[in-house]
Amino acid sequence: MSEARYRKITLKVGSNVLTGPDGMLNESRIEHLVTQIALLKQQGVEVLFISSGAVASGRKIIPNPRRHDTISRRQLWASMGQVRLIQLYGDLFARHGLLCAQILATKDDFRDRRHFLNMRNCLQSILENNVVPIINENDVVSVNELMFTDNDELAGLITNMMDTDALIILSNIDGVYDGDPALPESSLIPEVTPDMYHISRFITAQKSNFGRGGMITKFSIAKKVASAGTPVHMANGTRDNILLDLVFNHSGTPQTLFTPLRKSSSVKKWLAHADTAIKGEVFINEGAEKSLHSHKAVSLLPIGVTRIRGEFMKGDIVGVCNPEGKLIGMGKSEYNADTAKKKIGEKNARPIIHYDYLYLKNE
Repeated sequence: MSEARYRKITLKVGSNVLTGPDGMLNESRIEHLVTQIALLKQQGVEVLFISSGAVASGRKIIPNPRRHDTISRRQLWASMGQVRLIQLYGDLFARHGLLCAQILATKDDFRDRRHFLNMRNCLQSILENNVVPIINENDVVSVNELMFTDNDELAGLITNMMDTDALIILSNIDGVYDGDPALPESSLIPEVTPDMYHISRFITAQKSNFGRGGMITKFSIAKKVASAGTPVHMANGTRDNILLDLVFNHSGTPQTLFTPLRKSSSVKKWLAHADTAIKGEVFINEGAEKSLHSHKAVSLLPIGVTRIRGEFMKGDIVGVCNPEGKLIGMGKSEYNADTAKKKIGEKNARPIIHYDYLYLKNE
């Protein structure tokens, strides 16, 4: 076997890979996936495994719950399906002499820096003990405002949190196409570079049968992760040995690879996914916007600020908006809202957001 090109990966597998057409767990395919992960572990590759499938599994157990509202049904299916899913993984990994651990996450685990670091330390401890972490959204306690768009978003957060070498997203198609994948005239796009992000207009909004997200979400997450410096592979998880082919860089493997920009710091990676944690907005003038987008490492100074909106404390996450009101980034405020308002336009004052705690969306 050739040498692995990555030493630590984030692997996200969607519901349409793990289930059959009838919504039942496809145990033979899951077994093949576990075998591939076990082979990677033998080669010294650490795997953080984000697995869908709990809701789809639970839906088959009780297809018609007494409560019909979306949240109640999802909570019931997730609570029952997650037990069945993790039991299956435990049995399959045990055949290879491996242990697995269940991690259930909500958005709150990523909004606060302290929670973020606690979760990172937990995952690091699991990896150090040669255990495979199996991560999923905690659908049982999640409500709409606390839910991830889907597990692709969770996978992006885990990738940046754990600074993995690559994110691999497996669905039931080979990658990103220049049209509807169901049409014969559509072609697979093998590589997406930062200057090709405009191709998102080709992507259809169709979602999978059992998942919440779709290719639009996958493209958005892949772009964000690659922009922070980590390559992203999208491929077809129903293909035999696809995970091994990607990690061992076998030529001719059908996929879409998002090539990365320069590596960002762990703090900036956290901020890249902090959209939902924004407590207020800082509006800046054209000169400040130009300065922030220059090639120099600059902080956001009060002299470039025109307006403050919202109530926030020192250390809270605030959005940075350009003169047109467009959100161009976010960062950790060095002032509370009242003090920030008093500092507007002031020269020679310390930054409202220091460069080390500032993330710009096009970085």
